Amino acid sequence: MMEYSITLPSKPRIISDGEHEGVYEIDGLYPGYGHTLGNSLRRIILSSLPGSAITSAKIEGVEHEFSTISGVREDVVTILLNLKKLRFEIVSGDAQTVTLSVKGPKKISGSDLTVPGQVRLLNPNSYICEITEKGTFNAEFRVERGLGYVSREMLKKERVDVGEISLDAIFSPIRRVNYEVENMRVGDRTDFNRLRISIETDGTLTPHMALEQAIEIMITQLKAIVGFREEELSVEVAAQVVNAPATLNGDPATEAMKTRIEDLDLSARTTSALEKANIRTVSGLARKREQDLMEIEGLGPKAIQDIKRALANFGIMLKE
Repeated sequence: MMEYSITLPSKPRIISDGEHEGVYEIDGLYPGYGHTLGNSLRRIILSSLPGSAITSAKIEGVEHEFSTISGVREDVVTILLNLKKLRFEIVSGDAQTVTLSVKGPKKISGSDLTVPGQVRLLNPNSYICEITEKGTFNAEFRVERGLGYVSREMLKKERVDVGEISLDAIFSPIRRVNYEVENMRVGDRTDFNRLRISIETDGTLTPHMALEQAIEIMITQLKAIVGFREEELSVEVAAQVVNAPATLNGDPATEAMKTRIEDLDLSARTTSALEKANIRTVSGLARKREQDLMEIEGLGPKAIQDIKRALANFGIMLKE
C-alpha cells in the first residue's frame, strides 16, 4: 500500500521588516494552500486587529454634520472626513477625550490637539481645517478602541450626549495588505506554493506583530472547532486557551474561566452593566450568546465587540 505524507510549510521568513511596512514569505505550502492561507490571513489582518479612532465629535456652535461654521473654510462634513484620517494609539484605559481650542486665523492640524497622557497621536501633521478670520474654534473628540469598521448608526445607539456627532469609525491599524502565490520545488514536485505577504500599518503596531497576531487568531479559531461532535460540549470543556501562562493550580483554561469581569480591562460602563446582570466571571460570560448580551441594559454593539476581544485574549468565544 502506498504511504502518504504531508509536507509542512516553513516558518515565516522576513524579506523586509520596517516600522510601517514589511514583506514575509512562507515556503513549502501544499499545492493550493498558498491561496487558502493567504486569503484567510489577509481577511483576519484587515478585520480582527484592534486599533483606535475618533468615534464622535462635539464642535462648539454645531448641532449637526450638515452645518457650516462662520470663519472656517471647510464645512462640517469635510472637517469630519479629515478627522477620520487622524491615527491614535490608546496606551491604557477606556475611551479618551481629546480637545481642540485654537484662535484664528490659522490652519489647524493634528498637532493642535490637546491629548491626555494615555493617548498618542501618530500623524500630528494631518490637516483638519482652516480658520480664515479672527475667532476661536473649540471642539472635543472621543477616541475609542475597537475592531475593524463600525458604522455611525451602530455607534449612535450608545450615544446620549446632546450635540454629539457620531462618525464612522475605522479602527483597523492596517493601511494595506496583499499576498502573492508562486510555485516552488519541493523534492521532485514543482507545484508546491510559496506565499508572500506584504503588510503596511499605521504605526500603532509593526507589520511583524500584525502577522503574528493574525496567525494566533487563526490558530485560536481552529482549535475551538477541533473534534467534531454531534452533542453540544460544555463551555468549560470546549474553551481552549492558546499560549496561556502556566498556573500553580493546574489547567490554564480552568483558571481563565475564574477571571473576574473587572480584570478584563473593559469600560466602567460595560463592567457595571455585566455586574448588574449578575455576570461576574469569564465563565459566566462564555455561557452567554451575543443576543443574550445585547438584551442587557447598557450594552451596545461596541461593548459586545470589546467583550469578544477580551475573551479572545484567553482563546474563548461567546456561546453560539
